[in-house]
Amino acid sequence: MEATKKKNLRSGYTTGACATAAVQAAMITLLTGEKANETTIYIPAGEYVPFTIQYGDISENQVTTGTVKDGGDDPDATHGALIQASVSFSDSSSITIDGGRGVGRVTKSGLPISIGEAAINPVPRQMIQEVAQQLLETYKVNKGVHIVISVPDGEEIAKRTLNGRLGIVGGISILGTRGIVVPFSNEAYTASITLALQVARSAGCDTVAITTGGRSEKYAMKQYSYLPEVAFIEMGDFIGYTLHECKKLGVKSVKLVGMMGKLSKVAQGKMMVHAHTESIDFSFLAQLAMEAGATEKLTKAISQANTASQVGEWMEREVGQRFFDSLCYSCCKQSFEEISGGLNIETSVYTLNGQLLGRASIND
Repeated sequence: MEATKKKNLRSGYTTGACATAAVQAAMITLLTGEKANETTIYIPAGEYVPFTIQYGDISENQVTTGTVKDGGDDPDATHGALIQASVSFSDSSSITIDGGRGVGRVTKSGLPISIGEAAINPVPRQMIQEVAQQLLETYKVNKGVHIVISVPDGEEIAKRTLNGRLGIVGGISILGTRGIVVPFSNEAYTASITLALQVARSAGCDTVAITTGGRSEKYAMKQYSYLPEVAFIEMGDFIGYTLHECKKLGVKSVKLVGMMGKLSKVAQGKMMVHAHTESIDFSFLAQLAMEAGATEKLTKAISQANTASQVGEWMEREVGQRFFDSLCYSCCKQSFEEISGGLNIETSVYTLNGQLLGRASIND
């Protein structure tokens, strides 16, 4: 029987593209008095894309429009959010862009936006600026405009993002470098890791704690309570990428914290640890267990195990810390080799309920 084909994932559009579309529609109405219930913009990815427009308040000098963000099949916190633009004529001849309700403000350095400004990233700002300028020239209007981007539910949505950690308060960021959201995009996640590291370095952190998820981050925060919150970086599956970025950005010491499953892969030298791309080598864990003093019977059982957590339970009960320290040392060694040195690396492995099983370190 022919294998079932994987479902094609649908791309979506960034908050920056949505904001630009809303601005274009509002500008058209402000300049012509006519509504644009659908508008098409050109995005940096190199294509024209249409957006359905909703209208809010309209007056002679100000128009508010919006469009609902379609993130496609990408698991994005902003999917379904209403992205609004209010455009009004100004006394000056310039185009000014600001954030309103639900768009965050920058409070920490290290971001591509100055402290105090609305969290509208450079590419979306440029897209908005170009659309507004083009329309003013097309309709031969010698006036300036003031543009305010808002997200009514932005403050609530921001609670499901890392904005607070990055020093963006009061709402979400208006983001996007290509205008398009690629489902499950590695690029989007790695960009957020780099941004978080830049903020940490800007805050003076030369030691960071990198974690594989929210639960391991909670345990890392308890273990390394002397570090500021900004020093904790949730990297997901991107171990190798994060280590390279740490070295590139001048981090001196890395605390790697995780659980058996993903750290078992790191210990084998696998630096992308997604469950669908990398499997656990149980023969490797069996060898490690034997060297830590496991019986022949237990070693054989480990080589045939189903999950790393199952191995962890056996080893915790039968052998103890020596095995986990050895696992952590292998993680340090493989991480150190991945980046050709240059960092002090410490690894800690935890159970799901927060028990520290083992730790080890390598210093450059």
